[in-house]
Amino acid sequence: MSMFCYQCEQTAGGKGCALKQGVCGKTAEMATLQDALRHLAASASWCAAQGKIREAALDSFVIDALFATVTNVDFDPARLERLLARGADMIALASARASTTGSVPESLATPSKVGASKSREQWLAFGAGVGVAARRDRLGAALAGVLETGIYGLKGASAYFHHAGILGRTDEAAYARLHDALAWLTFTVNPALDDALARVLVVGEINLKAMELLDAANTETYGHPEPTSVRVTPVAGKCILVSGHDLKDLHDLLRQTEGKGINVYTHGEMLPCHAYPKLKVFKHLVGNFGGAWQDQQREFAEFPGAILMTTNCIQLPKPSYHNRIFTSGLVAYEGVKHIENGQFGPIIDVALAAPGFASTEPEKCIAVGFGRNTVMSVAGKVVEAVKSGAIRHFFLVGGCDGAKPGRNYYTEFVEKAPKDTVVLTLACGKYRFNKGDYGDIGGIPRLLDVGQCNDAYSAIQIAVALSKAFGVGVNELPLSLVLSWYEQKAVAILLTLLHLGLSGIRLGPTLPAFLAPEAVQALVDNFAIKPITTAEGDLRDILSRK
Repeated sequence: MSMFCYQCEQTAGGKGCALKQGVCGKTAEMATLQDALRHLAASASWCAAQGKIREAALDSFVIDALFATVTNVDFDPARLERLLARGADMIALASARASTTGSVPESLATPSKVGASKSREQWLAFGAGVGVAARRDRLGAALAGVLETGIYGLKGASAYFHHAGILGRTDEAAYARLHDALAWLTFTVNPALDDALARVLVVGEINLKAMELLDAANTETYGHPEPTSVRVTPVAGKCILVSGHDLKDLHDLLRQTEGKGINVYTHGEMLPCHAYPKLKVFKHLVGNFGGAWQDQQREFAEFPGAILMTTNCIQLPKPSYHNRIFTSGLVAYEGVKHIENGQFGPIIDVALAAPGFASTEPEKCIAVGFGRNTVMSVAGKVVEAVKSGAIRHFFLVGGCDGAKPGRNYYTEFVEKAPKDTVVLTLACGKYRFNKGDYGDIGGIPRLLDVGQCNDAYSAIQIAVALSKAFGVGVNELPLSLVLSWYEQKAVAILLTLLHLGLSGIRLGPTLPAFLAPEAVQALVDNFAIKPITTAEGDLRDILSRK
């Protein structure tokens, strides 16, 4: 069995993973099961959109199915099969409630096509017929790539909807728009390229709502982030490392480990959690260990305790820590122990049995917690610094990190940014430069960590507030966006920025393989998107234009 997947930045040869295993480690079997699951989600969405169905179970299935197919989430075929069976049930429910008086798409998954008793071989056969390669062959590379861009954006938005839903934040109107967009992008027969691009921008609007919901869920539950110094060197004692993105998993683990003599560390995108008041109150949340997701195989091997992976970013666990790593939520790896229903007893037992850190290293710290509340609390000071010339320019340098060459550009960009400029950053790309000392401008730190990838919402609110303070449009602000991407949440955020009309964004380290030259040109023509070049060259070009 072969596969074809080009949804992430590190896809083989910059064109697509087309052999028996993807660069991420997923097998052809896994890729095909994910194609089947994605198509079931789209079919359920078509029924929901046509029949105006409001059903929480259907909403939840589509969101979970899309999120499970994001890069580095689900590597367990048994768990995927359970999602497929759940999808078959949703298709039966949705089909029974939806009107079928209109034209039914030829490839729509119907109850007769996807019975709940399907074997893995049958699911694989089904997935091969509806996968990315089949769509590309039918639609052509340019149109298929644009439609895939929208679907990948919906995958990213679904991750944020999922996290918000866990904390009780839902929105039926937003889910209805997701269903409509997914059905259109999947089943519309040969739409015009311009129509497809317009629909893709609607995905950016949907993701904006998803990020708004998650922002409200996180801040209402755990408080607004506040400037916080985070230790990045170990403390002696038993330990658990938490990676991924899920704040609730971290909170539940902190509650269950309180008083047990176990220190908890964050990793990767969990670093910003230290800034939330109701998380930082736990004294055994002692610091951050390691960096971005792509270094986990080395860092997890070095960590002397138990490890919890929440949501995406998991890689093939090495034998050196295979018996110490656990997954939760939708993230899974075949053979790795999974935490069910937030009961962290097994990981606590492993942490207590592991050696832990033998000694405390000299303290070193980095600063986090510069969300919109913090930044806007000194908005007057920021505005005055710009008007006086003390701050010449702002850069938002953020996005995904990754292992593919070319990402040292972001380190060089921040290090070479003039001392009268300020850098905002978010997501795991910050690990390329967040341990440096960049000083301050009149008490305003030159490097402001806004948070996780979903905190792009907070960065957007900062930009909007500054534009109002200066009485200009966002594109007229002394602000430039220099972004890195890896997976589908980054695609969703980019589409949100384009939906909001931001132009001149620099994107790297490479342009998406799924975008054919015609689609890239359309983005350049409409939004002046630019591929990154060199740090010095881009800095010179940006600052000469403002």
